Amino acid sequence: MNQNQERFLKVLLEPRFSEKANQVSDQGYHVFRVAIDSNKLEIKKAVELFFKVEVKQVRTLIRKGKTKRNAKGQQSKKRDIKLAYVRLNSGQHIDLMDTK
Repeated sequence: MNQNQERFLKVLLEPRFSEKANQVSDQGYHVFRVAIDSNKLEIKKAVELFFKVEVKQVRTLIRKGKTKRNAKGQQSKKRDIKLAYVRLNSGQHIDLMDTK
């Protein structure tokens, strides 16, 4: 395994299963949580490498972590996360619920 493929292993962290992810799946998007320092090209290549599909479009967003206060009044911050909305070419499909 070369250095690029090792990087791709660290790009995709987990698929997201939420109400919004379910809504956009009807439009052909798959939602993944990705490394905060990854870019669209790395995300595209990682999805194509692992799932053997052709990616048409990648959209990303960074959700800022919330600031919380504990009982002593001290502030703490939850971590920021980056999400990738991946759209596949027509006729392509990723089965994330495959239990084989």
